[in-house]
Amino acid sequence: MKFILSQLGKKTLIMGILNITPNSFSDGNLYLNPKAAIERAKIIEEEGADIVDLGGESTHPRATPISTEEELKRVIPIIEELSKFISIPISIDTRKAQVAEAALNAGASIVNDTSGLQDSQMATVIAKHDCSVIIMHSKFHRSSSDNVMNSIIEELKQSIHQAVSQGIKKEQIILDPGFGFEKSFEENLELMKNLEKLTQLNYPILLGTSRKGTLGKILNLDAKQRLEATLATTAIAIMQGISIIRVHDVKENVRTAKVADAIYKSC
Repeated sequence: MKFILSQLGKKTLIMGILNITPNSFSDGNLYLNPKAAIERAKIIEEEGADIVDLGGESTHPRATPISTEEELKRVIPIIEELSKFISIPISIDTRKAQVAEAALNAGASIVNDTSGLQDSQMATVIAKHDCSVIIMHSKFHRSSSDNVMNSIIEELKQSIHQAVSQGIKKEQIILDPGFGFEKSFEENLELMKNLEKLTQLNYPILLGTSRKGTLGKILNLDAKQRLEATLATTAIAIMQGISIIRVHDVKENVRTAKVADAIYKSC
C-alpha cells in the first residue's frame, strides 16, 4: 500500500516497530522467525497502527553491523508475505540503498533511513520509486554556540537540500530529529522541550522515543518497563505538533494519541 503524505494532519499517525533482529535493545530475537514476525505485524495493524516499520539491522550504538546479504535475507521474505496480509503501509528501516531497493520492490512504500542518506545511492533509489522517505538526524556536529536545536535544524536543512538536489520530491520528505542518536541525556531532554521548533521547517516530523535509554535513566528502569515514560513523550510530542510517533507498544500509544489529538487537533 502506497503511503500518501496527505494522510497527515487530521490525526497523529502511529508507526509500529517490527525488529527482525537478534540484538535490538528491547525486543531483539523475538521476531526472527518469519511466522512470528508476520503474526506480530498483524497485531500491530489490529491495535491501530497506521504504518509498520520493519528493520533487519539494529541501530543501537553498540550493535555489530551486518552485511547487506544478511539484512536482505532477514527482511525481504517477510515484506513479500506482509504485503499479502496487511493493509497499512510498510516502511523499511535501513541505511543501505540495496536493501531499500529490494524492499520497495517487495511491497514497502516508505524508506526510514536512520543514517540521513549517507549511502550515496539511497536518494537515487528513493527518487526512482517516488516513495516517501524519513530522513533522520544522526551524525551530530555541535555548533559553536552549543545550541542543540540550532545544530539539529541546520543539519536537517542540509539533508533536505541533499535529498531535493538528488531528485527526491519535497512532498515525500519526513524528518526525524533522532532522539537518542549521538545525543547526551541532557541534549535529548532539550530536544523534547523544543520539538515545536522543528515544525518551522514545514515538513512532517516523526519522533521515536519508545523505550529508549534516556527514559530509563529518568526512572531507573529497564527497556521493558518504560511504557509510561514513552506515553508521556508521545503526549508531549503531539502537544508540539509532531506528525508521526514510532513505538513498540502500539495499542497504548494509539489511545494516548487519540486523547491528545482530541485536545490539540480538534477544530
